[in-house]
Amino acid sequence: MAPVAAPAPEAAPDAVLETAMRRALMLAANGPATGVNPRVGCVILSGPNTTSGPNTASGPNSANAEPIVLAEGWHRGSGTPHAEVDALSNLVARLGPGAARGATAVVTLEPCNHTGRTGPCAEALIAAGIARVVYAVADPGSHSSGGAETLRAAGITVQGGLLARESTDFLGDWLVAARLGRPFVTVKWAASLDGRAAARDGSSQWITGGPARLDVHRRRGAADAIVVGTGTVLADDPSLTARDAAGDLLPAQPIPVVVGRRATPDAAAVRRHPQPALFYATDDLAAVLADLATRGIRSAFVEGGPTLASAFVAAGLVDEYLVYLAPTLLGGPRLALGDIGVDTISGQRRLTIDHLERLGDDVLIVARPRIVATTSTTKGA
Repeated sequence: MAPVAAPAPEAAPDAVLETAMRRALMLAANGPATGVNPRVGCVILSGPNTTSGPNTASGPNSANAEPIVLAEGWHRGSGTPHAEVDALSNLVARLGPGAARGATAVVTLEPCNHTGRTGPCAEALIAAGIARVVYAVADPGSHSSGGAETLRAAGITVQGGLLARESTDFLGDWLVAARLGRPFVTVKWAASLDGRAAARDGSSQWITGGPARLDVHRRRGAADAIVVGTGTVLADDPSLTARDAAGDLLPAQPIPVVVGRRATPDAAAVRRHPQPALFYATDDLAAVLADLATRGIRSAFVEGGPTLASAFVAAGLVDEYLVYLAPTLLGGPRLALGDIGVDTISGQRRLTIDHLERLGDDVLIVARPRIVATTSTTKGA
């Protein structure tokens, strides 16, 4: 028999919940921005029936009391407690067992519903006696989603969508990777104003200035992997490292990934990268991304030149474009993109400009594929 739902706890004011959710987002930012797991934060608020705290008219268990923060937590990476469990543990350490009964958990992502290296957060919240859960974004994972329904089935009041836009922007690449089962793909190129990536003789160092190149290195360091083709490796022998303005290695380095059927020389700079390189002797980009996903890689930074960039675009595998434009003209045949499968104007690949940045004399355009709204008709019963 399904459990009988308890009376819904008196709702905390929206302003209190929004403040708690913003705090949860701040806590989530303490977690690692790369890897297979999302950054999640959790704040536990007192509720009208919370049993912990001072037993006074102004205490957290008073029906007229303003909700107060009882505990906080965040996820510190794969294999560590999830944000909800971390917050519950902190609450028990501070106020003792049973302190969560009647409380409200405010969390940036729908509590997970599966057992991986840790147990399901939904079950932990139920066992702790949480009365209400407020989350920002639904978990899109095929194995981890469903926590909200599990909580409701246990009689817990559940509200989703609070500060959803801010939380979606924050979770960014992880949400795409979880939904699609592959890394979030960013394709980057630098070009002249007339769309050339190199001069007629193939030389390209440098089209853009120092600030733009430094921005590229910063973004490399924020990605799980950096992807190039064998053509780029053979022509330019890139190190594929992320470096600071002084030329020193940044603390975080992306895993170098080389795609293509030609062999990479033993003396290639990529073989001396701080991270062991991955080599894929294939043209099947979807298969490459699928394998990267199994390795816990959730973001891939593609810097492989026009051939590889065009292949990713043509395959519909690009989630974000970084286009660095320099105020110069080169002319000639060496375009930043080649054939992307557009034969007529009706097939053009429309993008949405996310934002623009001025980097010295250059301009960075950050764009994403435009989502085309579709309409459907439903036949009446």
